[in-house]
Amino acid sequence: MQRTVVNPWNNPEGFDQGVLIEGHRRILFLSGQCSVSPAGASLYPGDMRAQTAQALDNVETVLAGAGMTLGAIVRMNTHVTDIDAFFERAGDMMAERLAAFDVRPPGVLSGVTRLARPELLIELEAIAAD
Repeated sequence: MQRTVVNPWNNPEGFDQGVLIEGHRRILFLSGQCSVSPAGASLYPGDMRAQTAQALDNVETVLAGAGMTLGAIVRMNTHVTDIDAFFERAGDMMAERLAAFDVRPPGVLSGVTRLARPELLIELEAIAAD
């Protein structure tokens, strides 16, 4: 698979404007991943950083189930209940984990009133290709 970053202008925000994928074999659409245990219990109430790490762990688990890594992500949308808390407590960690795979996926960061459960602070949805 060939991945070509498309950035028509300098982007200081830390994500690519587009990613052109050619020669791929498979595309995986991940449902929204939150800070939940394998049994479905909510984890780390009130802790944006821990919830973000767990949501990323869950993304990695789904990817691994398809034989992929974080490096296969071509788009990721991030939904949070508090954008300021995300930037202050978790954004850097998420960017570092993705950067370890040279991934800066295009996507959306949206502030939402609440997620499916009131104790959840973040939900990640992704598309991966290889």
